[in-house]
Amino acid sequence: MSIEIRPITPNIGAEIFGANLDSESDLETINAAFVEHSVIAIRGLELTPEDHLSFARTWGEINVNRFFKPVDGYPEIATVLKEADQTSAIGETWHTDHSYDKAPAMCSMLYAKEVPDVGGDTCFASQHAAYLALSDGMKRTLENMKAWHSSRHAFGASLADEEAHQDGRLGNEAAATQDALHPVVISHPLSGKKCLYVNGDFTTHFEGWTREESQPLLNQLYAHCSRADFTCRLRWEAGTLAIWDNRATQHMAMNDYPGERRLMHRITIEGVPLS
Repeated sequence: MSIEIRPITPNIGAEIFGANLDSESDLETINAAFVEHSVIAIRGLELTPEDHLSFARTWGEINVNRFFKPVDGYPEIATVLKEADQTSAIGETWHTDHSYDKAPAMCSMLYAKEVPDVGGDTCFASQHAAYLALSDGMKRTLENMKAWHSSRHAFGASLADEEAHQDGRLGNEAAATQDALHPVVISHPLSGKKCLYVNGDFTTHFEGWTREESQPLLNQLYAHCSRADFTCRLRWEAGTLAIWDNRATQHMAMNDYPGERRLMHRITIEGVPLS
């Protein structure tokens, strides 16, 4: 069976069928699809944790997550879990993984182990499409601006009373000390395309602006970044490996499956400083 790529929408996302992760030519095709579509979903895999790690290492150095509970025996793989009796889902608001790091993660690789029959999808938004849709005046305004991103308010001690911290899905609050300054508009390290780079979970304020001054424009950009015409919605199946580009996308996990279990394994790949 030859590899097949099916775009999900014109702006973002593609499904990949018939991929052989041991094939050098298939890996080249997968990498090219990642750069072109920003989110790829490789269907029909049966990956052990060793397989997942081996594939991830072909992409780069693995970033060991500071805050997620690791898979037993595999510290480089984070557990993304919602039990049937839990009410909150991790990542259920629009965000960009690791934007609080000085060299933000290149990509995240999420492998579906157990999924609900219906629900539990992940939505993705193209930040290149979001940039292109801005007015010329807004593009000029944002072009030389920078914004601060932080892990402190998202993973820090102030959240210790929340469900995901109480039940152990998230932890290590004392390690939430990361602050990073990034351009509001970046040139993508692989494609060179311009992308908006702010997100509601981790961006705190613009450089040289107060938080109060920053919030109205940030809120406007957050709403713009997740416009429906910039998005795709990925329906999970057990055995799907999704890889998304954290420099070109935002994503949001749908929390619409009460009373059901959803278990995923995530590996994150190191990136480079943004400009």
